[in-house]
Amino acid sequence: MKYKRILLKLSGESLMGDKSFGIDPSRLSGYANEIKEIAAAGVQVAIVIGGGNIFRGIQATESGMDRVQGDHMGMLATLINSMALQSALEGIGVPTRLQSAIKMEQICEPFIRRRAVRHLEKGRVVIFGAGTGNPYFTTDTAASLRAIEIEADIVLKGTRVDGIYSADPEKDPFAVKYDTITFTEVYEKGLEVMDMTAFTLCKDNKLPIIVFDMNKPGNLKRLLDGGKVGTLVKF
Repeated sequence: MKYKRILLKLSGESLMGDKSFGIDPSRLSGYANEIKEIAAAGVQVAIVIGGGNIFRGIQATESGMDRVQGDHMGMLATLINSMALQSALEGIGVPTRLQSAIKMEQICEPFIRRRAVRHLEKGRVVIFGAGTGNPYFTTDTAASLRAIEIEADIVLKGTRVDGIYSADPEKDPFAVKYDTITFTEVYEKGLEVMDMTAFTLCKDNKLPIIVFDMNKPGNLKRLLDGGKVGTLVKF
């Protein structure tokens, strides 16, 4: 495998599948099987998942809700998704640990860096829930932060598009896909890869990012086998 330890970032919306809300069991099962395959091959896997399929704090703010309250609700949504993914993984025999940035001892461990690393070393998939535990930060930022803390080799951002384009490929038929691009070029071209805080964290800590289509079966394994999948953001 090309990378020994990865941080896989999944969006909450991706769990909806063809639904308009909530969790699609078939999509959840598909993700679990993809993760099982790479974990069985010896890759140490950490995961951060968003909560947009259940609740988005930023949207609640637009309707008049207090931003801090909305963001905390969004963090709880990420924990619901994390628990669902944990259940799906353990249902197919993958040992996991769920760690939360907000203490909920009855359902998961608190985030402790050294403990997370030890779990990874023992072959357990570690899921990080509740974002960073702080309002005003996205789950992209949580993914970048946790990846740096556990000394991951790379951040893999699973999306519904197959990489980074010069424009939105769903709106512009002439959008050009990049196989590789530098952090500086992303800044200069004004491309949206992650939110700026998350992206800058990766840049400052020399942590590469790959954006790829997680919904195409086998993509995750092909990527880790060294195949040309998605777009690599490098230095």
